[in-house]
Amino acid sequence: MKLTTATETMTDLSDIRHYFHQHPEPSSQEYQTTALIKAYLADLGYTIITPKALQTGVIAEIGPEGASHTVALRADIDALPIQEQTNLDFSSEQANVMHACGHDFHLTSLLGPLKGLKKKPVN
Repeated sequence: MKLTTATETMTDLSDIRHYFHQHPEPSSQEYQTTALIKAYLADLGYTIITPKALQTGVIAEIGPEGASHTVALRADIDALPIQEQTNLDFSSEQANVMHACGHDFHLTSLLGPLKGLKKKPVN
């Protein structure tokens, strides 16, 4: 098993944030974002427990089965109805929708530690 260096992890997280920033989705329409989060967490080995009725958003179990404590982690994933005018290399590709609210960063800030937790089991 190859250990990921901090630099590689930061590059990965930067790429993830840029991708979500480029592909924003308005509230209750985050279907692709949801699919990517599910795939990312499943690839890490987390169990996805999102009810079928919840069309956008993800719920996953991240701790050991039978744990005596529960911690909830949450990040918004929706974007705002704003035309991006930043001219960044990773500007929104969706007309009149952008992550001006920082939810792309919030999501990435949650996915990073979840990747790290898989390397060090929670007791």
